Amino acid sequence: MGRIELILGGARSGKSRYAEQQLLQAGTDVIYIATAQALDGEMQQRIQRHQQQRPAHWRTIEQPIALADAIQQVSTSDPNAAILVDCLTLWVTNCLLADGDCWSSQKDALLRLLPQLTQPLWLVSNEVGHGIVPLGELSRRFVDESGWLHQAIAAQADGVTLMVAGIPMFVKSHATHRQLGSIRSKQ
Repeated sequence: MGRIELILGGARSGKSRYAEQQLLQAGTDVIYIATAQALDGEMQQRIQRHQQQRPAHWRTIEQPIALADAIQQVSTSDPNAAILVDCLTLWVTNCLLADGDCWSSQKDALLRLLPQLTQPLWLVSNEVGHGIVPLGELSRRFVDESGWLHQAIAAQADGVTLMVAGIPMFVKSHATHRQLGSIRSKQ
């Protein structure tokens, strides 16, 4: 299985920049999977800012819904490249707003794919569970689904980092993962 890193944090916490810097320092080829959609001028500006901050030689794939398919495609076509997905919470939003059982099927496809990957996968997402419970049904579902997704990915991830004011807080590292495994095997 490839190394899976989950990077969480609030808005403007430095999540994307941290993931990008780690991959730049590793010196590996990177395929960037962007889930954002430019549905208004403000979002277009955000997307452009992210594009300008990334290295120009990184290939970008824009995929707002079929994330597991995009990751699988990269895994097949570029098996030596690291994959950076930014951002899972935008992907959750896109799926929740789509028709039918989009969210359920897309989430299941991603979670089934993770243990099969043989290359590094970095997943960036907003930690949305630290605020008040939203008033609207869709907003509550978004917070719930994002939290459950993060838990499911964190259970499989080698590393989980929480970004706070640009500072990485290491929640789960490879060593922690090994220690948890040995504790569980003793029980």
